[in-house]
Amino acid sequence: MDNNFVVNIGRQLGSGGREIGEKLAARLGISFYDKELITLASEESGLCSEFFERADERPAKTLMGGWFGMRFPFITDGAIPATNCLSNDSLFKVQSDVIRRLAAEKSCLFVGRCADYILREHPRCANIFISSTREDRIARLRRIHGISDEEAESMMAKADKKRSEYYNYYSYKTWGAAASYHLCIDSSVLGIEGTVDFIEEFVSKKLSL
Repeated sequence: MDNNFVVNIGRQLGSGGREIGEKLAARLGISFYDKELITLASEESGLCSEFFERADERPAKTLMGGWFGMRFPFITDGAIPATNCLSNDSLFKVQSDVIRRLAAEKSCLFVGRCADYILREHPRCANIFISSTREDRIARLRRIHGISDEEAESMMAKADKKRSEYYNYYSYKTWGAAASYHLCIDSSVLGIEGTVDFIEEFVSKKLSL
């Protein structure tokens, strides 16, 4: 356990953050978690994944505009009693517990979900933020989703707003600000592979791998 380490990646939508994280995790030989955390949190809590999908990287404004009473369609057998209610804060705690457990068991790379704050007391961690130029972000989103420039820009604005509000709310730090991370990097400068190379070298030096 003493040799375990974690890499936490924050990212702008369209910056290639997930792809970079996957490639970096593969190179380092560690487990990769992004949307996979939703499934794990659902399985470990006994709650339907829809709860976590609705709350995913959203601040505590509560689900569906208010307190969301749990009812049978959203709960697996043997879960929490239907008289309970869940807010985004409650779901954040469940997901946080999953992240802490995984980090205690093995070396991991986490994308988003305030993992850097959740694991702030972990003795061996590297916190990275990945950005990209507006043009590259739009081009990547157009290629992935087959959408127009205008639609890509709208997606970017909504995702960045949601992620920044979520991060700022739970971490009490500023999403995307250099002071919040160990390294901030623009993936447009070196490209995806070059960015992976750079981060790998940085992580290796910081954590003495």
